[in-house]
Amino acid sequence: MALFGKKIQNAVGIDLSGSSVKAVELRNEAGRPQLVTYGFIESAADIIKSDAAQAQGDAVKLLQEVMKKARVSTTRVVSALPSFSVFSSIISLPEMSKKDLMSAVRWEAKKFVPMPLEEMILDWEVVQEPVKKKPAADDKDKEVAGTAGRKDIRVLLTAAPKVLVERYVNIFKQAELQLVGLETEAFALERALIGNDPSPVMIVDIGSKVTSIMIFKESIPILTRSIDVGGNSITETIMRTLNVDADRAEQFKRDFGLTMGGQGNEKIPKTIEFVTSSIINEIRYVLNIFRNQTDAPLEKIILAGGSAFLVNLPQYLNSIFQVKVFVGDPWGHISYPVDLRSVLQELGPRLSVAIGLAMREIG
Repeated sequence: MALFGKKIQNAVGIDLSGSSVKAVELRNEAGRPQLVTYGFIESAADIIKSDAAQAQGDAVKLLQEVMKKARVSTTRVVSALPSFSVFSSIISLPEMSKKDLMSAVRWEAKKFVPMPLEEMILDWEVVQEPVKKKPAADDKDKEVAGTAGRKDIRVLLTAAPKVLVERYVNIFKQAELQLVGLETEAFALERALIGNDPSPVMIVDIGSKVTSIMIFKESIPILTRSIDVGGNSITETIMRTLNVDADRAEQFKRDFGLTMGGQGNEKIPKTIEFVTSSIINEIRYVLNIFRNQTDAPLEKIILAGGSAFLVNLPQYLNSIFQVKVFVGDPWGHISYPVDLRSVLQELGPRLSVAIGLAMREIG
């Protein structure tokens, strides 16, 4: 199965993560995406990482439940593989025939995919038209080899484990849903939150269990990292620190965030700051790699995921990295009922992947 599907007129984007199922149905209305319906269900079990029959059965039930509750009007769906399970890279190759390009891509894949290619599904697409390299001062030496002034193309190479792809296919088949497309979370987030902005942009997607940090340039993911720290990590640490239950800890997290100001129990912001330091360090690491690779400045940082609305998080990150930081709005290019604005704005960061997936599949 290819990791890129054909566009259709009406589709449901489904974000099937380790702790929830989120669905957003969009339709093409006069060339503009329009919201049809949405829904989400939380799950305590890890329905993705486990290959146990019970876990897959739970995923099927959750899918059927969210589709029924949201009252979706189609069984055509598109989903995404989690960023931490997919390997992506931009490679530069000389212009060649399509047949030769396929062989060259497989050869290059061996250099960065840390698994046998027989266990992977490879997909690739040319992301830039051939560009003629300008002859450099040392091109005299290259003329002998015939490489001076050659044309190069950039190819986006994506590799996903076959076992994971098969797991997704089986889950959707058992749920009696037509899986018309399967891509990566990174592309869905870029589509929903960045759009046509060609400048370097970072997306920090803080999920319940995993935080993914991605840098895009010209709509292409050039750096991607994931760590096993998310919103649940903050809640669980507050529970242990203050000896409170999960509901109380979750409320503390939402009320206090990273704000001090002497309000209430100061242990809460300090606890949140301690947990988020892992995310801060990972952002710093990715940013350092990016700055070592290019002179182009990072334009902005966009926050997504359920913990994007953590109090004072944008200001906190801005003060550390001196870059514009804000919570992403995946509804920016989508028509929806005005009376749902406040609810949808609150849910937006959590539904960003599902929105981006549905946008990919409508014409």
